[in-house]
Amino acid sequence: MKKPIVRQGDVLLERVNAAIPSGSILQPRITGRVILALGEVTGHAHTIAASGAELYEAQDGTHYLLIREGPAFLTHEEHGGILLDAGVYRVVRQQEYHPEEIRRVED
Repeated sequence: MKKPIVRQGDVLLERVNAAIPSGSILQPRITGRVILALGEVTGHAHTIAASGAELYEAQDGTHYLLIREGPAFLTHEEHGGILLDAGVYRVVRQQEYHPEEIRRVED
């Protein structure tokens, strides 16, 4: 199932037809999982446990998810799981407006 955009709560994944930008830094796994977003309030997380998944941070702060072998399963304690095909995805976190600043939504 090749969906160009998938959303799970405050995380949106956009499939891109490009390589991960050079100079991007591989992000470490936490407790064996790739963590796309960690809930600051609840502690719940959007995670992928598949060994073929890697998260990179580009020099401009954009995050990219690489799924080397699909499908990989995106999970969260409060949302239904999503199967992701192999490929590169740009990771976008939902933002919200406050009079003081625009900031990421806190779970």
